[in-house]
Amino acid sequence: MSDKRLTTCLWFDGQAEDAAKFYGTVFKDFKLGPTSYYNDAGPGPAGSVITVEFEINGQRFVGLNGGPEFKFNEAISFQIPCENQDEVDYYWTTLTADGGQEGPCGWLRDKFGVAWQVVPDRLLELINDPDPAKATRATKAMYGMHKIDIAAVEKAYAG
Repeated sequence: MSDKRLTTCLWFDGQAEDAAKFYGTVFKDFKLGPTSYYNDAGPGPAGSVITVEFEINGQRFVGLNGGPEFKFNEAISFQIPCENQDEVDYYWTTLTADGGQEGPCGWLRDKFGVAWQVVPDRLLELINDPDPAKATRATKAMYGMHKIDIAAVEKAYAG
């Protein structure tokens, strides 16, 4: 019987293997799977990487070296739940290094263009508070940030 779990395919322009290796340095729960290579049938050069399989925090991925036709954008992003500010800072700094780009409200793009959301658990508690005034203050604070500062959101939440 085949494995019925979903696998996310990420289309790279020749960088799939480098991306998998990079994610292996970022995430503690990372597993590298098999790598497949183009053969004489192409369309890539025979012997070059076509796909590399990997897993991050239990989520399966296939990096595909498909060529320059498609680019990543924020329409698809991956959320990284964080227990505290240290985790937020770690993922933010690591994923924006070497050409990554900061975005608003905890969003960023890594050096390969993949979009991530670095989301502290506490942020979700604050912006979903049943008290609408507190939730609104927390949400407005978040809207003014790139990397989420939990203490600043808590301060806004408290009024």
